[in-house]
Amino acid sequence: MRSMSGLDFMFGILNGDISMPPIGQVMNYALAEVAPGKVVFRGAPGFTHCNPMGGVHGGWYGTLLDSCLGCAVMTTVPKGSSYTTLEYKVNLSRAIPVDTEILATAWIDHAGRSTGTAHGEIRGVADGKLYATGSTTCLIMKLPES
Repeated sequence: MRSMSGLDFMFGILNGDISMPPIGQVMNYALAEVAPGKVVFRGAPGFTHCNPMGGVHGGWYGTLLDSCLGCAVMTTVPKGSSYTTLEYKVNLSRAIPVDTEILATAWIDHAGRSTGTAHGEIRGVADGKLYATGSTTCLIMKLPES
């Protein structure tokens, strides 16, 4: 990771040269698109992502948006650096029906030397409905020398 920019790292995941993080398999979403300052994830919540009332757990929305927002910041991180989430906020607009395919899209708002911010949304693929929005602030940091 020290040898490539954040954008190159994200393209490596998209192209399959770098393994997808295991959280994507557990949460049933994957990176679908990468561009400078923008990423898109595609997925669908399943029954295993439901709360006791049978609805998709809010943590699914939050985990997906945290991944998507952070990866948008990662596309701006210079070679030899990485990021970590400092805080994120999620607003749920409506319930996502189980097995509904969605796109989560995030766009960079600011990328500085030490922080990055991004905003994003979750929309249905078939219906285009807005299911959630979110924002993040990330810490950008130099990776330690080996």
